[in-house]
Amino acid sequence: MSDLLIVNGLIVTLDKQRRIIEDGAVAVEGNKIVAIGKTDDIAREYHGEKVIDADGMAVLPGLVDCHVHLAQALIRGCADDVPLIPWLRDYVWVLQGNFTPEDGRASAELAMAEFIRSGTTTFVECMIHRRYGFNGIAEAVDRAGMRAVLSKIVMDMPGYALEEGIMYKGMIEEKEETTRETLDMLRKWHGHDGRIQVWFGPRTPGACTPELYREIVELARQHRTGITMHLAEVKDDVDYTRREFGKLPAEFARDLGLVGRNVLLAHMVWLTQPEIEILGRSNTNTVHCPSSNMKLGSGIAKIPEMIKAGVNVSLGCDGGPSNNTYDMLREMKIAALLQKVRMHDPTRLQAETVLEMATINGAKAVGLEHEIGSLEESKKADIILLELRKPHLTPIFSIVSNLVYAANGSDVDTTIVDGRILMEKKKLLTIDEDRVLREAERRARSLLGRSGIKLRPNWGTT
Repeated sequence: MSDLLIVNGLIVTLDKQRRIIEDGAVAVEGNKIVAIGKTDDIAREYHGEKVIDADGMAVLPGLVDCHVHLAQALIRGCADDVPLIPWLRDYVWVLQGNFTPEDGRASAELAMAEFIRSGTTTFVECMIHRRYGFNGIAEAVDRAGMRAVLSKIVMDMPGYALEEGIMYKGMIEEKEETTRETLDMLRKWHGHDGRIQVWFGPRTPGACTPELYREIVELARQHRTGITMHLAEVKDDVDYTRREFGKLPAEFARDLGLVGRNVLLAHMVWLTQPEIEILGRSNTNTVHCPSSNMKLGSGIAKIPEMIKAGVNVSLGCDGGPSNNTYDMLREMKIAALLQKVRMHDPTRLQAETVLEMATINGAKAVGLEHEIGSLEESKKADIILLELRKPHLTPIFSIVSNLVYAANGSDVDTTIVDGRILMEKKKLLTIDEDRVLREAERRARSLLGRSGIKLRPNWGTT
């Protein structure tokens, strides 16, 4: 007997052999996978208390989004078609700088509803400001049943690269309070229910001194936790580290200890080949955010070169204003196509590689490759089921090709985390979706009013 039995599915395991099993089954006991194979074989041994018939569906590991801003779900579409510095200075920071903890919790719930609906089971929140309410966000994650890395902002300067003193007053935090709050949240939430990690989320160079970065590296080592930060996202990052320290961004990170298996660096667009080699030699993780980089005109990260150098590259959606969706299935297609056009080579970044970025590579980036990221016996039961009997997914010559190039988040039927069903037959079970949507709409309007920002769409409504 098992707690959950999934039968008759097309299983994309992402295991070491990258097996794809037709008419396959997965047996789950508690929060772990106990058997996987052909339906006839598994069904003879296991009789689930709950059985899901996955006929006409793909069964695959839950997706891992390695770079998100939960608070930005509430400000989706607030600054479209705007360059990065005005985007931050005039819109994003002003809105986020007027958040209340209840806004932060509501925005997190809105983002998680989208995650679950589109097949993301694990995510990395990269920068939680104290005004967003860390406790409320962690409690919302716990109730929703998701797996998450929650990173607290740490900073000691109000700048951004070459722009000194640019940060909106509501976003400025003091070093002592950010460090203290991170340590408090580590003690309270790190390891909670085996699903929540707490990391350090230092701001980019220009908002942190080298001394603070060194302190963060040591604290992360002491507490055996991770660090995630934006780096080399825009050319200004390169100009800043060169001017202030005579180093390129990855050299700067290496010399401060901001590299290694417990470090996840986001964007990494403006890297030279020697910098890529630094990341590969140090086993540093990176996260590619193609939609965000495209929308903000930041540039195109050298993903095939990173992979060739042995860098573990994961995938991320970023935030509501920089991407406008948190749909990892859509992000996979964009990631694949962007490298092909960049290198004028359709063989670059093939579908299989991109699916690995969104699953097993993401698991490795958060230190969980032995627990999630593939469907294997003894791994955690983080599983999604995706409908295949749709015009845009028919015929199936290659299931991986269809997943990467044709599928989207609305095709996900069922989402399971830690053996618990969070969505079944497209119905959210752990989040009151109607309440979340109504509250998000109300709070977004209130936030806009408090911030004093006047959004004027190019095409008005009557």
